Amino acid sequence: MCLALPAQVTELLPDDMATVMLGGVAKEVSVALVEDVALGDYVIVHVGFALSKLDPEEAEKTLALFAEAAAAQ
Repeated sequence: MCLALPAQVTELLPDDMATVMLGGVAKEVSVALVEDVALGDYVIVHVGFALSKLDPEEAEKTLALFAEAAAAQ
């Protein structure tokens, strides 16, 4: 099973890279597969690659569900 997670872009880096916040952890990912990525955008991240941009409202809903699931553990 594969899992792609929403992450917010916090810094744009050279060579199609960006820093994103993923569960409170900063991680460098490639944004080469996504056009027009900007600071504050939410992207879907899988194994170090941003696959697509995500609507901020949808990203917040998804992150809230992950937090709720973690709290239930």
